[in-house]
This record gives sequence, C-alpha cells and structure tokens, in this order.
Amino acid sequence: MTIALVENRPAELDDVTDALMGAVTAEFRQLMSWDMEGRQLVFPRDHPLLGGPECLVSGCDKVVFHTADHGLCVGCAKRLKASGQSFEEFVATVKRHWRSIGISTCGVPECGRPSKTSRAGLCSAHLGQQKSLGLPVEKFVHHPRVKPLPGFGPCEVAACPRSRDGHSRRYCMAHYQRRLLEISKGSTLDEETWRLTTPAIAQAGVISLLGLPDQVVAEILYGLQQRVAAGIRHKDHHVRPFCDLVRTRQVGSLTELDTCDLGKMNAALAKGFLKHVVRLTMSPETERHKDTWDGAAFGMTGYLHFEKISQPWLRRAAQDWAVDDAPRHRGSNPRGAMQTQINCIVRLSESLRLNRPDQGTDPRLLGRDDIVAFLNRMRYLVQKGEVAATRHVVDVRHLRRMLLRMRSLGLAQPGRPLHGLSEQFTFRPEDIPDDPEDTGAGRDLPPEVMRQLCDHLDALGHDDPQARTAVELLMDTGRRPDEICKLPFDCLERDGDGEPVLIYDNRKAFRNGRRLPIAKATAALITEQQQRVRARFPRTPDKDLALLPSPVANPHGAKSLTASWLGDRHRGWADSLPDFLLPTVVAVAGERVTKMLPFDKAKIFAYAYRHTYAQRHADAGVPVDALRALMDHRQLATTQRYYRVGEKRQREAVERVTAMQFDRHGNRVWRHAKAVLDSEHARRAIGETQVPYGTCTEPSNVAAGGQDCPVRFRCVGCSHFRTDVSYLPDLEAYLADLLRNRERLAAFTEADDWAKSEATPSDDEIRRVRRLVKCVREELDDLTDEDRAQIQQAVTVVRRTRAGVVPLGMPKVRQPLPDLRPERTV
Repeated sequence: MTIALVENRPAELDDVTDALMGAVTAEFRQLMSWDMEGRQLVFPRDHPLLGGPECLVSGCDKVVFHTADHGLCVGCAKRLKASGQSFEEFVATVKRHWRSIGISTCGVPECGRPSKTSRAGLCSAHLGQQKSLGLPVEKFVHHPRVKPLPGFGPCEVAACPRSRDGHSRRYCMAHYQRRLLEISKGSTLDEETWRLTTPAIAQAGVISLLGLPDQVVAEILYGLQQRVAAGIRHKDHHVRPFCDLVRTRQVGSLTELDTCDLGKMNAALAKGFLKHVVRLTMSPETERHKDTWDGAAFGMTGYLHFEKISQPWLRRAAQDWAVDDAPRHRGSNPRGAMQTQINCIVRLSESLRLNRPDQGTDPRLLGRDDIVAFLNRMRYLVQKGEVAATRHVVDVRHLRRMLLRMRSLGLAQPGRPLHGLSEQFTFRPEDIPDDPEDTGAGRDLPPEVMRQLCDHLDALGHDDPQARTAVELLMDTGRRPDEICKLPFDCLERDGDGEPVLIYDNRKAFRNGRRLPIAKATAALITEQQQRVRARFPRTPDKDLALLPSPVANPHGAKSLTASWLGDRHRGWADSLPDFLLPTVVAVAGERVTKMLPFDKAKIFAYAYRHTYAQRHADAGVPVDALRALMDHRQLATTQRYYRVGEKRQREAVERVTAMQFDRHGNRVWRHAKAVLDSEHARRAIGETQVPYGTCTEPSNVAAGGQDCPVRFRCVGCSHFRTDVSYLPDLEAYLADLLRNRERLAAFTEADDWAKSEATPSDDEIRRVRRLVKCVREELDDLTDEDRAQIQQAVTVVRRTRAGVVPLGMPKVRQPLPDLRPERTV
C-alpha cells in the first residue's frame, strides 16, 4: 500500500480551515504554546482542565489525575502497591528512570544535533570527543577545540518533531529502533506508509499534530478550545491516541471518521470536536431544513428530531411550526416541551402510514376518516397499556392546537406543505377525551416509604454527600428538582425572628428570589454543604458559586447540578434499596384482607417529594390558601391537585372512618356499621357541616353553613356534635392548647380576676375533650394490627379531602409545620 506523503509544512488554507483557525483565539494559542510550524500541543500543568499536580514521588514528572491515588501518578501508585513500603518511604525514594522520555539538544552551544541520552547531555560526536579529552561536561563545552556541529535534518516520520540520528539514518534514534523492532516481528507495512502513519514518540503533556492535514489540525484546535471553554476536562493521554488514530486513518477531515468503530473515548472526542466545528457556521436558516435540528441554533441544548415523521409534507409543516414556536417559549431550555409536541405529530404520522393505502403521502386525499382512525388507534393503544390515558388526552389537545396554528401560519396556501389539505382534517373539541378519573391520591409517597427512605440515606451519601444533600433538600422543602439543583451558594438567610429562610428561584413561573421558611435542621444541612463547596473551590467568589456544583466540566464551581444527573443518581439509589413492604387491602375469595406487599419503586422519583411535601402539610391541617403559598402556586386549583383523592378511594375511607364515629360522651354511634349505603353517603354530605374537631348535625346550623349556632365554639358540649377517628390529631392538639392556655392564664397577673375567669378554659370542657381522646384511643387499641393499618390509611385519605375545606371562622389550634424527620435535633 502506498499513500502520498503529507509534508510537515502548512499548506494554503481553504475557506473552512481558514474560518476555523481564525476562530482559535490568541489566548488559547498561547495557553497551548501553539505555532503552526512546530504543531505541538503543550498541556499546561497548572490549568484546572488540561493539567494537574505533579506526582509526589521525587524525580517523577508525571501528572496526577485521580485523587484516589493520594497524589501519585498511575505508574507510581502501582509501584507503591507492589513495593510493600509505607507511603512516606515510597514518596521519599528517588525514582529510577529506566528509560528517558523526551529529547534534549547537545550541551555544546549552537550544536544542531540531539544529545545521545538525557544523562549524557551531549551528541554522539561530542560525547566521543569529551571522552578523548577526559574533561567533565562543564569544562568540555567551553574548550576551544570543541566546535558546534550541523544537524542531520528532521526525522522523516511525519509525526515526529525530532532530528535524525545520523547521515545514514532517515529517522531519529527512537523511530529507527521502533522500525527495526517491527521488521523483526514480521511487519508487512511498506516503509513509506509506516512513515505517514506511525505516531510520534510519546512525551508527557505534549501532543504532536505533525503529519495531519491542515483542516484536521484546525478542527482539533477549535474543538479543543470550545470544549475547554465549556468546562470539559481533557487529559493528554486521551487526546494523543485520538490524534494518532486520525493520522493512521489518513482522513482529510474528522467528518470522514466512522465513530462506530473508534472506541468509547475516541468516539466521544470525535463527536465533541465535530459538534463545535459544525456549530461555527450553523444558523437557524441552515438548520431548519434538516431532519434533526441542533438546538444550539435556536438557543437550546440537545436536539429536535423530526426524522420519524414519514410524510414529507407533514414533516415540513411540523418544522415550520417549530420555527414559529421556538421563540415563544419562556424557559431557558424549551426543547423538551417542543419535542413532546413533535412526538404527537409522529404518532399521527404513524397512524396515517398504517391506515392509508398511500401511507398518507398525499395531503389532498385526507379527511375526517383519517382523524377518526387516529382517535380509534389511540384508544386501542390505551386499552393495551402501550399509551397512558393522560398521554391520549394531551396528544389530542396538542394536535388540535398545532393543526390550527399551522393553518393560521398560512401553511395551507399554494406552495406550502398543507396546500390541498381538507378542512375536515382537523380535531374538534368533542374529539378530546375526558381527563382520566383520578383514582389515587396523587403521586405522594406513603409515610412508611418515606421513613424507610430516610433510614437509607447513608447509602446515598457514602460516595457522594452532595447527592444526599440534594435529596434531603427535596424531601424537606418540597421544591422542584430543578429549583434545588440551581440553588445559589448564598441561598440561606434569616428572617426578622432569626428563623432560617431558603432563597430560591421559581424557574417554572419565572419568579425569582422566593422565600421559604425551613427547619433549623434543613438550614444546618445547607451550612454543611456550603462548607464543603467552599473547601473545594476556595478561590471562587460566593456570588459565582453554586450550592450544588456539578461534578462534570466545572473547574470553578459555578455550574450547578442538572436535574437529570440527580434523577439518575436517585433512581440508582432507590432501585438498590430493599423492598418496602406496606399493608395493602386485596380481595381474596371475595373477602377484603390486608397483606404486606412491596411498594412499586417506579413511584419513587425526585418530583414525588414535592407531592409528598404538599400531602404532609395537608394531612397536618394546613389550610389550602397557606399551602398554596408554601407551594408557590398562583391558583388554588393547582395546589389542590397535589392531594386530590378519587371518589372511589374517598368513599372507602369514609366507610371505615364513620364506622368509628363518636358522640360528645365518647360513645360509638355506628359501632355495627358494615357498609354505608348511597343514601347514607348523601345524608352525610347534606346533613352535616364541619365544625372544630368534628361535625354538626343540627338542621338549622347545617342550613346556615355553620353560622347559626347559639353555643358557638362549645361543640363538645352539644348533642348535635359528632367526631370520628380522623379528628383525633385535632382533638389532641385542642386538649394540649386548653391546658397550655389555662397554665398561662394562671400565671398572668396583669388582669382582673373576672377577666381571667372568663378567658380560662373550663374544667368541664377539658374533662370532656380528654374523655373523647381517651375513648377514641381505646377503640383504636382494641383493633387488630391489620384493622388499625386500614383505619390509618382511611384517616389519611379523609384528612386529605378536608384540607381544602374553607374554614367557617371558628378558632383553630395553631400547629407547627410537620417535620419529615423529627428525630433530628438541630
């Protein structure tokens, strides 16, 4: 095989190469000690992304990249393990250089020949002369008989920057020996091809780009510059094999490489360099006509995919819609939302391909029947379980809006992609299916699961305490994953009372500087993380630091974690945990029994902690308007969706709770109730009104919405009062409040006796409430473990539905916000 020789001199730059080299800044050229003639990339050791500290072993000049090796390079770490010495002894040992790496010129001034060895310091000719004169090197180089000698010319290996070793040899000593070794092993590669493709002699921190075409050199330089600017770390022993591989393939551009057979590291570098090369000349005008868009042309990250839309007219219409829709999104990266809508077009395209004889390629032949076929197919996929019911609703809504928008953009006019498309090819309002019934309680995690997750947090933080901190903040604050990941370093403040407040940005609603009261334990968690970050990035100002800095491409700590990274770590952690067994009611032979069944771990994801936060506060009786403020929602309806309970589940819960209903004396009212009939459900709904710690059944008061009671606020002394097990936390809190108020008034000396007497809770009321609490507690204690678990689940469901009820102006016991982990004492 014969390949034309690539000369070691710059050729005339073409337009692409000229543009790339022009985009390489003078600062980057200086950083890499670059010049076009020598073509050597020198990785600076003091650079946070291109270098690293030197090995601690005396005499070793290698760079340390792995902190796990405790300051040793890879080679020295292996030698330490095999030596049996202590770390201190090994580090103090002078490293023996069994072979010298690199070249040096002869020590005689102006001599153009390389030294024979790094220890000798003289070329072969001068070394022989020095031995004959018997002088030390320091005196020899200044002897009057010693004259500089001309060099033999460059090594003929295309990649080698060294000089030839003699008149009769075409290579430097190292390549001469390498060629002899390969011949002795039976190499059949002809010498000219070998000179073109063999790599330079490796030298730590130096990469030779000699022997590469100018365009490839420009692509590597510019790509490396952009990747370093993006905070991506590069090691010379990764980039060097890539450059050698490109030289071996003898390609004129990186675009000619087949990344499928390059290996993981080389393929990553090729794709990374080419991405920036392509983006240099990219614009929305050049990108919009492709089947796959690079989101960078539209100010996004990632890619938009249209290639699965098989009909050309529909693909072009979707692209025209996307061009118009992209600038309308307010988020920092709307690619995900846009791709979701494009995927709706993909499903419509698939339906046309399957149901039309012409596979839907002619828009003039489409009509209402094709819409109906799509709707039937979606319904079929929902029944098969391949598509979620919510996805069915969302897809039809998106498609209706998108088709209307396409027509309003004029895409149905002559010469446009929808020209000839019938007006019947559209989705009507009645085509949108009803939202699927909410048969669950949202996406919150049961308290038993949360307790077990908290018990296993050490497994998450064993290798990466930052991941644990992020998950704990999700649990404690109920913020969205992206809001936690993007917290600034100085996100902790104190309010006027000295209590901790979290400062965060509501990125979804574009409201910055939001303030959330948090527990002291959560504040201590943030303080610990701040200390770790400050120790890791001591030179970065606080205003530039992230509280949770990304471990990738982040030399200064200014780049935050991504929600996807956190989600992946969280998923791996959750899947590694043992099964969470929960009491679950199942039907066995027609009877409802409770069994301990494993909880579905697919329901344990990062966003579920936000739902759990909302549900935890709703269960504690936090009013919906206060909960709306905690969740930072604009609409009450949005907050209510976080703890809404389906009718079926609510009915079952009501049946269990009302079976344990008590009057004011603590007597069971429905002791023998097995099930509640529909009429009884209706009577309960219209014949009662909510009052503190229970309900009222007095008709006139019910009709007045609780506002027509002559013994207002003294419900525990009224025969119309009813309570049940779901009000037990409220009764206990009310009793504690009565006792607390009585003690406080007894110690108050600034009021007259009659005023204190009027304000002091009566002993009768305290005894009545205490008796109610005792009766309810005793009834619970008499239940079996399975029945008690079912009652607790029912109480949770009933209290969820009660959280959204508007209070009737009656006094409420002020309770502290619930803490997920009360065992923390900070």
